[in-house]
Amino acid sequence: MGADQVPILGLPLAEFLAAAKALGAFRSMSPPDCERMYRWFHRTGGVPEGGLPAWVRDDRRPVKAVQVDGDTVKFTMELADGLETESVAIPMRHRDGSVTRTLCVSSQVGCAMGCRFCETAQMGLMRSLSPAEIAAQLHAARFAVGNPATGKPGFEIKNIVFMGMGEPMDNIESVLGAIRVLTDRNAGGIAPVHVTVSTVGRTDGIRRYGEFLLQPGFHRLNLAVSLNAPNDRIRSEIMPINRAEPIERLMEALLAFPKRPNAAICVEYVLIPGVNDADEHCDEVCALLKPLRCSLNVIPYNPRRSSPWPAPEEESVQRFVRRAIENGQFCKRRGTKGRSAMAACGQLGNERIRARRFVGGAEETVQIRVAGGPDAPERA
Repeated sequence: MGADQVPILGLPLAEFLAAAKALGAFRSMSPPDCERMYRWFHRTGGVPEGGLPAWVRDDRRPVKAVQVDGDTVKFTMELADGLETESVAIPMRHRDGSVTRTLCVSSQVGCAMGCRFCETAQMGLMRSLSPAEIAAQLHAARFAVGNPATGKPGFEIKNIVFMGMGEPMDNIESVLGAIRVLTDRNAGGIAPVHVTVSTVGRTDGIRRYGEFLLQPGFHRLNLAVSLNAPNDRIRSEIMPINRAEPIERLMEALLAFPKRPNAAICVEYVLIPGVNDADEHCDEVCALLKPLRCSLNVIPYNPRRSSPWPAPEEESVQRFVRRAIENGQFCKRRGTKGRSAMAACGQLGNERIRARRFVGGAEETVQIRVAGGPDAPERA
């Protein structure tokens, strides 16, 4: 952040007040007034008459585009450097008839992981997002994005999933900083039990995330892992990360992860026709996961642009799920939402900005060679 500004979206209340005090802001605004401003901004989207004080950095960005597929809404925000974030507000219907919203947020612009089935991977990594740029996605969903159900701006968000663009574990400190804001009762107010961080299997990041869960107030955060294959041969073909961090290493990190009692890790499995959807693949996956308390979440493949594979037939999906259950594995099928708006799992990413190859932190970028695509080189 700038030396003379404090990011109101990037810090939980206690840290915001401490930074304001260090900056000398209390000479012009009392601590109680500063605290009220912070809460009002996060809870209502409102700002003081005349705008925020000059010492407050406002990382809100205008919503550039909104795409709607039924009740699923994808929105894009243009960042200060011209790059874009993509986020998705997803309706979750419950057995009692109620509907809540899950917000899928991005932690990076693009992604360096190169997974062949993922649209974001075709962009390569442009840069990581700051905590404020991540938290700004929730603020926009609550106060700026039009809700087709009500005709007014704003969604009531219950859950946050770090399953948008980017590999969260490659930007883990910013992700943890954003979680502090998203779960602060004075700010985002999302209960930690309703926050999930997903990874392709970055074991160092999994360990760092586990350390964070040991801090007071964060033990109920959730972990999701994209497995997507029953063995190293298939996984290395579709997920380059597996060449550096094979399944055995990933399983060691998952078995050591500090879950709360009765909690389960979500193991995501993108079902791709002709690649990982055979009966023997299901049996192999279930045998692999037997030592791990987990939920197998089967995700029908959502074709990316220029995809080498089609979406699976529904009968193939149901057969895989049934066989997993017969194997004694707790298993669920993830509903497909937002596919026609390129808002479904694995479909985020702006093809128009693929030619711009940047990587770096939120404050600076440097040129790199693109990562991703079926011929991407092995990555560490």
